[in-house]
Amino acid sequence: MGDIKYNRIILKLSGESLSGEDEFGLDLSGIDPLAKEIKEVLALGVEMGVVVGGGNIIRGAQASKQGIDRVSADYMGMLATVINALAIQNYLEQSDIDTRVLTAIRMEELAEPYIRRRAIHHLAKGRLVIFAGGTGNPYFSTDTAAVLRAIEVEADLILKGTNVAGVYTADPKRDPDAEFIPRITYIDVLKKGLKIMDTAAISLCMDNGLPIVVFNLSEIGSLRGILMGERVGTLVEE
Repeated sequence: MGDIKYNRIILKLSGESLSGEDEFGLDLSGIDPLAKEIKEVLALGVEMGVVVGGGNIIRGAQASKQGIDRVSADYMGMLATVINALAIQNYLEQSDIDTRVLTAIRMEELAEPYIRRRAIHHLAKGRLVIFAGGTGNPYFSTDTAAVLRAIEVEADLILKGTNVAGVYTADPKRDPDAEFIPRITYIDVLKKGLKIMDTAAISLCMDNGLPIVVFNLSEIGSLRGILMGERVGTLVEE
């Protein structure tokens, strides 16, 4: 079966990955292959958390351009991540995956409040922890929230799921000459302005030595392969 290279991981899911072809709202059928992989990974003894975005419902930055106060718009975006987290929780529990939703914005009737020690406890018990509510503060993206949570729970790796094989020199769907980059440093990501994660998230990873793997979320077997140390996607490290 091979040795597991990473024992505790955080997966960053965009809100758009939950919207299907409509690019808005919820269509969880698309994450069915991911649900099967998550179950396999947890069975291997890997501790796993998921941070979910809310872009399939609302984006704070875009809402603010429509005249909504930026702080209020960002809080609306955080609430959208809670909706997505509850949807993922219910979907995964149908596959007998034990999950817990922890939110940075307190709403005890829906989810547990985010407490670092509680999150680590759930992970150690083999439960999938879904982090919602971003950081709980406006002006911070869910990418930054994912990195922050990964550092707080002492994760070995952060995974960024996308719809392409990894990082390219340009958008491979628009530029046929775009070249795949198998490995890149944090500094080069920042210098080249590659849109892997926002600057704050990349800087946090760099300061704390947290590696990132960018991979195709829909490619079956990729998640397990990464955990086994296989060359899947793009590795971002020092």
